[in-house]
Amino acid sequence: MGDEMPKSTHAASAKVATVALRYCSQPIQHPRQFDPAVDANRARAIINGGKKWVNGTQLTYYCYKAGDAVPAAWRGKAADIKEVGAAFETWFKLGIGISFKAVSRAEDATIRIGFDQADGSWSYVGRDTLTIRDPDERTMNFGWPLNTSYGRDTALHEIGHALGLEHEHQNPFAGITWDTDAVKSYFSGSPNFWDEQQIEWNILRKIAPAEVKGTQWDPDSVMEYGFGPGLIIAPAPYSNGLTPKGGLSAADKAWIVESYPGVKPNEVIPALEVGLSQRLAIKAGQTRVFSFKPKRTRTYRIGTFGTSDTVMVLFEVTPAGNVQIGGNDDSGTDLNARIDMRLINGRQYQIGIRLYYAEMAAETSIMVW
Repeated sequence: MGDEMPKSTHAASAKVATVALRYCSQPIQHPRQFDPAVDANRARAIINGGKKWVNGTQLTYYCYKAGDAVPAAWRGKAADIKEVGAAFETWFKLGIGISFKAVSRAEDATIRIGFDQADGSWSYVGRDTLTIRDPDERTMNFGWPLNTSYGRDTALHEIGHALGLEHEHQNPFAGITWDTDAVKSYFSGSPNFWDEQQIEWNILRKIAPAEVKGTQWDPDSVMEYGFGPGLIIAPAPYSNGLTPKGGLSAADKAWIVESYPGVKPNEVIPALEVGLSQRLAIKAGQTRVFSFKPKRTRTYRIGTFGTSDTVMVLFEVTPAGNVQIGGNDDSGTDLNARIDMRLINGRQYQIGIRLYYAEMAAETSIMVW
């Protein structure tokens, strides 16, 4: 994603575009390290699903605004906050299995959004957001106005990151060959002023195949940057520049629905009974949701069985949406997912599970006792 600004006096390569673009700059994250006992296929499967949320999740968000006890630069204008809400709604209207809710306090939000114009636009990717636990820290920022066509695409782009999407030009299936010197010259200059580490992380680095949304490059994805001429050597059609169409592409929509399938009309969520196991009956990368309504108040244990890697999340179902009250990720370990929680008689709960990997998927099950 980039917005056009007057070109600076920076002595960039003569082949680079005559305008300078400002881009989303992702926070640099350290790749997950696995125990040597975790084989390559299992590790790839965990990486593939590790940033995705569990179906049934309600992602709460808060936009810093006037009056908040944060740096003044973080506070958003009403017009920009409105566009953020519209962008969340655009993703949600695709019929996905997660929802979004604006909350009135930053400490109640999973996604905390600033509007610092000097800090560029960025977001943590998917469940990486959960690593930022300080309620006074942002997990997303917008660095330019959002009430323009470019700004609206920026809002969709950053929320795409929050949902687990990476930059599309870093897709290893794109086959992009960069003019490395031109890229470094361009991005180290105005208005980005990136250092080499930022350039490598956001442009030149190829994302692991397990982390991308498919086996085909999507140059029209809302997660794709627009590039001027002189930065891309190959594929040849893009040597004179790359301009995405704008908005969510067909592949963007297909990926989000496949990753977070919504509940179909008249679909019944299977109910768990105490002491009776149920097979997950899903493939690696897929999710399933179960319901549970305890008949008496006590501490229950909810757990999986089988040689598998999963993330399991416990929600309380409320009129305002699902509220996460527990969770466990057993991926990369020899343990199974377990949640011990005091649950209240008569209240409604849901358990969402994403299966990363299983030696025998049909033998993986869940039970409450």
